[in-house]
Amino acid sequence: MSESDLLCQMFDAWRKDIDSVPFPQFTVLTIPPQRTRAQVDAEHVSNPTHRSAGPR
Repeated sequence: MSESDLLCQMFDAWRKDIDSVPFPQFTVLTIPPQRTRAQVDAEHVSNPTHRSAGPR
């Protein structure tokens, strides 16, 4: 058996292993809606006690 035959067999085994795992099907987007930059900025203006996480 040549090295290329062995590599082909290993690749085929790897491919079968990968193909045997079902990929989840998402019918609904599971990422929650994100706030806009304007909403974030408005929150900082309306909350003067909010401290930034900047350098100290």
